[in-house]
Amino acid sequence: MIKIAPEGWPFIIGSAILGIAVFLIWHNWTIAIPVIVLLFMIFFFRDPERNIPSDSNIIVCPADGKIIKIEKMYEHEYLKKDVIKISIFMSPFNVHINRAPFNGIVIGVAHNKGGFFAAYKDDASIKNENIAMIIKTIKGDILVRQVAGFIARRAVCRVKPGDTLKTGDRYGLIKFSSRVDIYLPQNVEISVKINDKVKSGETIIAKWQLNK
Repeated sequence: MIKIAPEGWPFIIGSAILGIAVFLIWHNWTIAIPVIVLLFMIFFFRDPERNIPSDSNIIVCPADGKIIKIEKMYEHEYLKKDVIKISIFMSPFNVHINRAPFNGIVIGVAHNKGGFFAAYKDDASIKNENIAMIIKTIKGDILVRQVAGFIARRAVCRVKPGDTLKTGDRYGLIKFSSRVDIYLPQNVEISVKINDKVKSGETIIAKWQLNK
């Protein structure tokens, strides 16, 4: 049986009600439209199990999608230090559940208002509506940012400061495609490259460098 994210049920139930109404009123082929919408909602909000790697030295991807950017930069807003930023673009066909990249304690969650421009653009992280989550780990702090896009206008973060996350734990989702940025300490070895297809909680995106 397909597991559905709780946030998807209002959309699924609404589509089902619409389908019933269309069928009762028109009794013709137009029922196909809400049925297609219903099937898409079930597909979109699916929440499959993942094979979480057990190695304690790895960092897993927080989102399904495609790697669109890897860069070294100074993160001035939350971490206030040099980091490696990895951006993952999520299409409407990806699983949209977001997962914790590494074991740690949530020390901050901030909802930042902004616009709804194309999520693949370089400045989307700053200009678009987003939710920033900071995880304190034994290796260093990690920032994960759920970024809204042109279609996706709602991100959901299920955790709050003080919550404990394990590698691969579900912590939120973004509705109807967008982008997730992860900011890692520079004492990591990146395991992905631009255009790689990745899976949330399953793909290893980086490894901690030993003795650093």
